[in-house]
Amino acid sequence: MFESTPGFRVLGEAANGVEGVALATRLDPDVVLMDLRMPGGGGVDAIAELGRRGARARVLVLTTYDTDSDTLPAIEAGATGYLLKDAPREELFTAVRAAADGRTVLSPAVASRLVSHVRSPAAAGGEPLSAREREVLGWVARGTSNREIAAELFISEATVKTHLTHLYAKLGVKDRAAAVAAGYDRGILG
Repeated sequence: MFESTPGFRVLGEAANGVEGVALATRLDPDVVLMDLRMPGGGGVDAIAELGRRGARARVLVLTTYDTDSDTLPAIEAGATGYLLKDAPREELFTAVRAAADGRTVLSPAVASRLVSHVRSPAAAGGEPLSAREREVLGWVARGTSNREIAAELFISEATVKTHLTHLYAKLGVKDRAAAVAAGYDRGILG
């Protein structure tokens, strides 16, 4: 679609985040269209890695996923914008041009969700969870033990316990079950 449209030039395509980072580093594009869930390396990690490498490219997430657990980590990792794959063709072209100019682009559904997320912790009197705290809470909701969470995230059990302590305080709860319930109530867990 982009290749056949004047004003755009496709420099490369990658099958996963790791390949995407390598290509973006080598080809230095203005904009990278990034999916979030790919085999062999996800989009959020790739976005963060591009930032660590000082890549000049703006990253526009183009995905079918618009839940808080997908949107917020991508934006926190450094995405310039977030669009859903069902966006009309012209909206996509406009978004890529805007991203190239450094402007933030969000689909209306994602913008609404972000506004709600920003408002909900304040309304509940709590502080928003960090990306890592949300990740730990997600593992807790799946019934994963601290030891298993530590192994999955390549951190120590003590670090998992620290994340739990912080997220309990932010959610105003005292245990895992209450944290999971609060996570669902506040829309943190989908």
